[in-house]
Amino acid sequence: MGPSPTRVDGSVRTPEQGEFVAPAPSSELLDAPPPAERVVLVDRADASAGVDSPQGNLRISNWLFRSREASLLWLVVRLWLGYQWTNAGYQKIWGSERAGFWFGSGAGVKGFATAGVVGSTAGKGGASYGWWAGVLHNFVIPNAGALGKVVSLSELLIGIGLIVGLFTGVAAFAGLLLNLMYMFSGSAGVNPMYALLSVFLILAWRNAGWIGLDRLVLRNSWTAHRPGSLVGRITRREPPARA
Repeated sequence: MGPSPTRVDGSVRTPEQGEFVAPAPSSELLDAPPPAERVVLVDRADASAGVDSPQGNLRISNWLFRSREASLLWLVVRLWLGYQWTNAGYQKIWGSERAGFWFGSGAGVKGFATAGVVGSTAGKGGASYGWWAGVLHNFVIPNAGALGKVVSLSELLIGIGLIVGLFTGVAAFAGLLLNLMYMFSGSAGVNPMYALLSVFLILAWRNAGWIGLDRLVLRNSWTAHRPGSLVGRITRREPPARA
């Protein structure tokens, strides 16, 4: 028997014409349905970046830190935390604590730092780390007068920045630094709560200031990563499911 008249590509040689022709498609291929189309919702920011992010796989973190709807939540956090910082700064400049911070020789700062050093030396509270106790003793106490004004003004500006939503991430980061310094010195109180909220505001800086001045000042920063809603649509073609 001679060689097979079938080629590798599936075409066959007809005896009459002596040439290769493509085989007719099978009925299975003719009856196969067209590729299915599935419409999925994606985040507008992901769509602009070319990222396919189905709604079913959307993480809660994406909603918190990127969606425009979550900016309402961060507005509440901003206003509350901003008021606390503004009031603290106001009291140190014009209120009941002005004699220990803005005016005088910074007695409030000196007393706070001294307590941290003494507590660290006695092993009862105070600065938890020896190196930070050294900073308090060698830098903070000798410069208590100037640092009292710096702390007072910083707290006031942090609060105003959070309330109006101006450079929200920077204001939250500055507040976090103050909270850490206070906690390093042995003061807990409200600092852990303030620090936790500041961390969330730093992570959500893109939409935390959306309802605020950041929307105008940082407009270029939102060109590629602006907060968005789940309104984008991507049509995806998928092969038919096999039986």
